[in-house]
Amino acid sequence: MNPVQPCAPHTVPSLGAAVCSQAPSEVFAPSVEPTASLGLSSPTLKSTPLAATGLLLTACGGGSGGSGGSENGTNSASAPSDAEAVRFLNQAGFSASAESIAAVKASGFANWLDSQLDLPVQAITRYDWMVANGYAVEANRSNFTGTDNAIWLKLMSSPDPVRQRMTLALSEIFVVSMQGLPIEWRGLCMAHYADLLEKNAFGTYRQLLQEVTLSVGMGSYLNMLGNRKEDTFTGRVPDENYAREVMQLFSIGLVQLNSDGTPRLNNGQTIDSYSPQDISQLASVFTGWERDRVDAMDYAHVTRPMKHNTANFQTGDKTVLGTTIAGSLSGPQALSLALDTLANHPNVGPFMGRQLIQRFTMSHPSPAYVGRVAAVFNNNGRGVRGDLKATLRAVLLDSEVRAAPSGNASGRLREPVHRFVQWGRSFGITSTTGRWAIGDTSDPASRLGQSPWRSPSVFNFFRPGYVPPGHELAANQITAPEFQLLNESTVAGYLNYMQSVIGNGIASGDVTANYAHELSLAADAPKLLAHLNLRLAADAIPATTLSELSTAVATISAANATGQLNRVKAAILLVMACPEYLIQK
Repeated sequence: MNPVQPCAPHTVPSLGAAVCSQAPSEVFAPSVEPTASLGLSSPTLKSTPLAATGLLLTACGGGSGGSGGSENGTNSASAPSDAEAVRFLNQAGFSASAESIAAVKASGFANWLDSQLDLPVQAITRYDWMVANGYAVEANRSNFTGTDNAIWLKLMSSPDPVRQRMTLALSEIFVVSMQGLPIEWRGLCMAHYADLLEKNAFGTYRQLLQEVTLSVGMGSYLNMLGNRKEDTFTGRVPDENYAREVMQLFSIGLVQLNSDGTPRLNNGQTIDSYSPQDISQLASVFTGWERDRVDAMDYAHVTRPMKHNTANFQTGDKTVLGTTIAGSLSGPQALSLALDTLANHPNVGPFMGRQLIQRFTMSHPSPAYVGRVAAVFNNNGRGVRGDLKATLRAVLLDSEVRAAPSGNASGRLREPVHRFVQWGRSFGITSTTGRWAIGDTSDPASRLGQSPWRSPSVFNFFRPGYVPPGHELAANQITAPEFQLLNESTVAGYLNYMQSVIGNGIASGDVTANYAHELSLAADAPKLLAHLNLRLAADAIPATTLSELSTAVATISAANATGQLNRVKAAILLVMACPEYLIQK
């Protein structure tokens, strides 16, 4: 099968519409002779690159509402079906295995989730793995050699998928990116920052905020590292970068919010949540922090919190969001009070809750859903604020998301990285050398157009409030953040990359998948497609489409082992190109 080529722009159906109802034969013509790659010919995609990705949330209304209720959803009296179990597993983690499906059906959503949330943090860290595998050497002092390897190792093979999914979600909120980390030992620093998010994924928001703020990675990325008090002689003032972004992106957002995440209004206008004065005052609080290291070769300093140098701290009283931070407090005391002020702001629950909903379950949650999650963030039932474990539990077990998908804005476009990790985990990929040399997948033309911990800026790969312009989503103000990554080039790049990795593995075959179970079904194309529809798409692809896909796959001869393998690979690619797969509901 030859690479997909981008096509001319065209009208895109609304999200959730059965875009795959366009006959697959128009995308992969079953009448042609199979080629040697995946066994299917590659006719021109006509108007399919956007159509073939399943692109838009149907653009009216919010989610299905809901009113709390049973933690196991609307069907709590009976065990979940296979499809319900897969849908839950794909939301909570990345993939569904036969074993995890059986476990969810046997114990129910809540019990299975609790068992995952109670797993300890894995002993091996990304940082430790890099050191143990020889990456902590002078030659790597100013590069990221080995960092992608350590990140993919965890995403693809760590036995705690829910924690890994939460870690990835937090990396897209508390952003530190390899695209802007000009620091010595930057690769090890990035690995440790990912470890920090993993360690705190199920802790408290306040502790996470503290560790993020004092990390060398964040200190370097947003200029708190080396931030110094004002100098009236030179005109130097404290750097405001972290002070601004910790409020805008990591805690309270730009405008004051109601408890359900909707903006508070004054005479019909939104109300700013902080002022320029708050930024400058908070910047003064964040002065005096520097590396805690012995010498330039002390690479382990990237794992230690920054230390405070009183000589560089801005003295005097400061006022942040109405809270006075007395000049008598030390730098660490002032920072602690400032972070307490941010963490206790009423915006934080709905601001963080909505973003976690978007990263796990749906792009445009109803205010009621956001409000229920925010309420748990505010109080986990035992008087604890900011319990991230309880908050995630509320996100995944809420009645609105556990009910059968309904409402025109339900669901979310799967991030390219999520699709890729799902493929890896679903088909048991392994690395022969143990090096996981998947590398940087950022190239939109030839790879995924997204790579973990490599966002282009502190604003992540996409904004939580992004509304795709020019069609029903814009007309109805439906947020769909992942669509900010979507264009005809990235659609074609994704399909071409997945064709390559499904067909040939990665890194000259070092990273390969195991299709043994699928090969046992290869002789029966409908059965093979039904299996993949369940495991990858939670039975979301309709029967008419499956029939057409089966017809296409059946044109590949299964008379020998090569033909059977080509059938399996083609079937996986076809399912992963279907709109009902790409839009996760």
